[in-house]
Amino acid sequence: MRAAIYARYSTDLQSGASIEDQHRLCLRLINGNDWQEAETYSDRGLSGASHLRPGYQRLLEEARSNVFDVVVAEGLDRISRDQEHIAAFFKQMRFQSIPIVTVAEGEISELHIGLKGTMSSLFLKDLAQKTHRGLEGRVRKDKSAGGITYGYDVVHNFNPDGQMSTGERAINEEEATIVRRVFAEYANGSSPRAIAGALNNEGVSGPRSAGWGASTIYENWRRGTGLLNNELYIGRLVWNRQRFVKDPNTGKRQARPNPPEEWVIEEVPDLRIVSDNLWSQVKDRQTATRSAVISSGVNRPERAHRAKHLFSGLLKCGECGGGYTIVGKSHFGCANSRNKGTCDNRLTIKREVLETRVLTGLKDQLLHPDLISEFVSAYQTEFNRLTVEISKSKTKTEQQLATTTKQIKKIVDAIAEGMFHPSLKAKMDELEARKEELEAELSASSHERPVLLHPGLAGIYKEKVEDLSGALSNPATKTEATSIIRGLLSEIRLLPNDGQLTIELVGELAGLLALGTKQNACSVGATGGSVTLVAGVGFEPLTFRL
Repeated sequence: MRAAIYARYSTDLQSGASIEDQHRLCLRLINGNDWQEAETYSDRGLSGASHLRPGYQRLLEEARSNVFDVVVAEGLDRISRDQEHIAAFFKQMRFQSIPIVTVAEGEISELHIGLKGTMSSLFLKDLAQKTHRGLEGRVRKDKSAGGITYGYDVVHNFNPDGQMSTGERAINEEEATIVRRVFAEYANGSSPRAIAGALNNEGVSGPRSAGWGASTIYENWRRGTGLLNNELYIGRLVWNRQRFVKDPNTGKRQARPNPPEEWVIEEVPDLRIVSDNLWSQVKDRQTATRSAVISSGVNRPERAHRAKHLFSGLLKCGECGGGYTIVGKSHFGCANSRNKGTCDNRLTIKREVLETRVLTGLKDQLLHPDLISEFVSAYQTEFNRLTVEISKSKTKTEQQLATTTKQIKKIVDAIAEGMFHPSLKAKMDELEARKEELEAELSASSHERPVLLHPGLAGIYKEKVEDLSGALSNPATKTEATSIIRGLLSEIRLLPNDGQLTIELVGELAGLLALGTKQNACSVGATGGSVTLVAGVGFEPLTFRL
């Protein structure tokens, strides 16, 4: 009798020597029956719940080729833990007249297949439930349930009992800087594809030391996957969003979302990397992108919201209300006039001329003395607000330090009076750690140089406004500058007037320009026209004519 040995162990956490141990037991059985060892088939670190194992599949293939006469294993669960697969294996071996003999059960019959198959299946289910319960316990202690998120390091400390702690994390400042950069660039209008390309070009290593891709950054907002959707970056640990089930045909895991009431959410403020304000900006842009995708039917989100040119999608014909679109290579014209013939406005304007007129007009108006004064006033107000917040924070830290020091003194007094208990040591360690944190915060704040208001604020404002065109032509700032300007405009109307087009700006930017206009009309030499306030401040929408 030619005997084939099959050996397997489940995970990489188990010892590779397990295969040799199983082989030794099976060889002892073979020698006791005067059989001859033919071949050993093994699978290392593969679950018995899957039949897609190289060694197992080779065993089936060579059984059909009559390479051996009997299959030997340590136990039936080594061959498979799935009821369907073990029954199919038994039927295949029975068809080939190949008996199955194990060290644990002896020769396998239909009774073993029914009982052991059921027991193995229940074992897997019970193991999954216990594993899930254990992971939930770790999460509720603010620890990692497995894996490490980009932006954090694994921290190993010794527990009071001398054992190594697991699941502890700390912020990796180098990676955290990249995380904040990705959030900021996306909030400012860059696409995930563009952000990933820039990081790869700079040689920045991504999660798991791999390259960056658009899915690495965005992926699936419903499941909370992708860097931009990970709430751990705002100090909130969310676990059990989804579960995994195996496709019986392919053996691959499929993610299925869990209802929100089954999620486990823990606050971990010490792991915060991204501010609430930046997180909100990203979420607002994601919401706007999804809305654009739904309304336009475009499959690729970046095409649904990102304009090709500075004012694309904002231009409207003042005659018919239709869109002003690109005609030819570089001119804008009324779409209704060209495509439907329902509008008499046949005037066109070169894209570069339109952008230059609007930007030049904006620059001149934004340099109005009243607007400069408004900028300085707003800056000072925000500076004063932040100064008050910092002062309050320092006062609060000093109060917490005083309270902590007082609690430590009480514990020391209690120990001195003979009231020692092991729990007092743990509490003392916790308070001492907290005291060090508070002292470090106060020390850092005391070494910070006071920030003074720059004496040339008005000059800085003028410089930024005058560099408006430069910001739009610089690749490093173009996306952010374009996003800011477009965000302040709801539409740009082009009205025919004596054979020329008059430009009207509609939206918040019109209201901003109105701050610097004392009368309804004033001269603007740079634009070659006049600036007229069509609707007064307080009316919606606000309109400003260049």
